[in-house]
Amino acid sequence: MTRNKELWIELVGAALEQLLKDKGLDAGAFAPDQLQTEVPPNPELGDLAFPMFPFAKVFRSAPPAIAEAVVELLPEEHRRSVTTAGGYLNIRFDRTGLVQETLKAVQEQGESYGSSTAGAGVRVMIEFSCPNTNKPLHLGHLRNDALGESTARILSFAGADVRKVNLINDRGVHICKSMLAYLKFGNGATPESSGLKSDHFVGDYYVRYNQWAAEDPTAEPAAKEMLRAWEQGDPETLELWKLMNKWAIDGIWETYRRTHVSFDAVYYESETYLLGKSEVLKGLASGAFYQDPDNSVWVDLSDIDLDKKVLLRSDGTSLYLTQDIGTAITRYNDWPFDRMVYVVASEQIYHFKVLFHVIKKLGHDWAANLHHLSYGMVNLPEGKMKSREGTVVDADKLLDELTELAAGEIREKAREDAVGDVKETAEKIALGALHYYLLQTTPNKDMIFNPEASLAFSGNTGPYLQYTGARISSMLAKAQAQGYALDAEFDAGELNLDSEWDIVRRIAEFPSLVASAAENYNPSALTGYLYELAKSFSGYYHDVPVLQAKTEAQRAARIALCTAVRRTLANGLKLIGVPFLESM
Repeated sequence: MTRNKELWIELVGAALEQLLKDKGLDAGAFAPDQLQTEVPPNPELGDLAFPMFPFAKVFRSAPPAIAEAVVELLPEEHRRSVTTAGGYLNIRFDRTGLVQETLKAVQEQGESYGSSTAGAGVRVMIEFSCPNTNKPLHLGHLRNDALGESTARILSFAGADVRKVNLINDRGVHICKSMLAYLKFGNGATPESSGLKSDHFVGDYYVRYNQWAAEDPTAEPAAKEMLRAWEQGDPETLELWKLMNKWAIDGIWETYRRTHVSFDAVYYESETYLLGKSEVLKGLASGAFYQDPDNSVWVDLSDIDLDKKVLLRSDGTSLYLTQDIGTAITRYNDWPFDRMVYVVASEQIYHFKVLFHVIKKLGHDWAANLHHLSYGMVNLPEGKMKSREGTVVDADKLLDELTELAAGEIREKAREDAVGDVKETAEKIALGALHYYLLQTTPNKDMIFNPEASLAFSGNTGPYLQYTGARISSMLAKAQAQGYALDAEFDAGELNLDSEWDIVRRIAEFPSLVASAAENYNPSALTGYLYELAKSFSGYYHDVPVLQAKTEAQRAARIALCTAVRRTLANGLKLIGVPFLESM
C-alpha cells in the first residue's frame, strides 16, 4: 500500500511539474511534498485521492481543470487507473495484487510484521518512571510508565537500538520528610509488622509528615537539617535512609513486574548528584555560571529569553537540576546515545529547557540531541490528585479494583470455563484497559481517567480490542479443528468485497503507522488505528460467513484475511502494552 501511494505521489508530482513548464510558470512554485492525499469517502470513487485545490493560485486555473490536465500528462499505462471528480484525482489500485501482497507479507513476517529498519543504527536512550522513594507509584506514574514502555517498544520495532533507563529519586528534602516522620511517629514499626506493602508503608509517613508540618513550624527546618546531615554522611541518617529506600524500592519493583514494565539500566540520584555539583563548579570556574554573595551558584538564561536559575544553594546542597546534569553526563559516558528522550510531565517543560541549555553551556555537544517527551496530567472525574494530602490514586489499588471489576464481568457472562484462570485473565484485561485508556490520548494533552469506562467490553477500549482478538482466535481454532491450515495458499481474487478491501487496506497501513508513531513518540497513533481495524473486522465478521463460505477457495481466502487481522492486532497490542488474549 505504501509503495503504491509513493508511486502515485511521484507520478502526480512529475505531472504537476511538467504542467508548470508547459504553462511557462515558475518551476520553483511547486514542490512534491506539497501534495496532499486523502482516502475517498466512497470506495466507488477509488482508493486514493489528490485534491488539486491547493494549486489553483499557482496554476491560475480551476481545480477541475488542473485535475484534467494532470491526467493527460500521466504515463499512458497509468491513466486507466485514474478518474477526476470535482477537483480531485481519484486513483484505483490493483486491489487483487495488493491483497495478495499484504496478506502474504503478514503470513511470512509473523511477529515482525509492521517492523522496519527506519531507525537502524540509531541509539536511543529513553528515561521514564523516575519514582521518588517516599511514596508508592500512583496513576500519574502509570501514564508515564505506559507512555515510556510503549514508546520504547515502538522505537525498537522501528529498528532503533533502544536502552530503557530509570532514575530513582532517592535523595533530597522530600525523602528526608518521610524519614523524619518515621523517626517521630514510627515507633520501630516495619512493613511486615504493619501488614502493608513496603512502598505504601513509606508513603504513609510522607502523608503523615505533611499533616504534622501543617501544625508545627519546626518540621520544615528539621527536614532541611536532615538533608544536610545526609550529604555530610551522618551514619545514623544514612542507615535509616538505606532502610526506608529499600522498603520503597522493593515495593515499587513489585508494581513494575505487575504492569510488565522493565528497564535496561537504573540510576540513582544519590550516585549522580556529586558529579552534577562537580560539573556546576567547573562551569563556575570557566565563567559559564556565576556566584552570588551568599555563595549560591546561578546560570544566566537571558540568551534563551529566560531569567536566571540557581544550580547550587548557598549551603552547598544540590537541587533536582544539579543531579540531572550529573545523571545525563553519566549516562552518555556509559552508553553514548544518538538521542536521549525524557518522558516527564508537561509541568517540567521549563526544567528541561534549562537543563538542556546548561549541559550545552558546559560544552557537551550531544545536548542538541536531548528531547523532552512531555505529557499532560491525569486527573480524576472529581478533580486533581494531590500526593501530599494522600488523595492520589494508588497504582496497586487501582489495578486491584480493575482486576476485580474484570473478574466480575467474566463471572457475569459465565465465561469461567472458557478463560481458565479467572484471576490471571482478569488481571490481563485490567492491564489492557489501563494501558489502552492511558495511551489513547495524545501525550501532550491532559486527560481524565475513568476506571469503569476503561473496562467497557465495547467501544474504544482495551478490552474491546482484546475481545476482538479472542473472537478471531476462537474462530481460527475451530477452523484448525476442522482441518483447515491457517497458512495455506489462497486466491486473493476471492476477497472482492469492499469490506474485505477496507480491512486489507488497514492492515497494509500498519507498518507506516508504526514508523509514524516512532518518529513522533506517539503511541496514540496506534491505539486509534487498532480500534478502527477491530471495528472494521467486527462489522465484516457479523455480515460475512468465514467457515461457512460458499466455496473452499473463498473459505481459504477469508481464513487468510482473519489470520492477518489477528496477527496485526497482536503485534499492535504488544507495542502498547495490552496483553493479547486467546480466550475471554
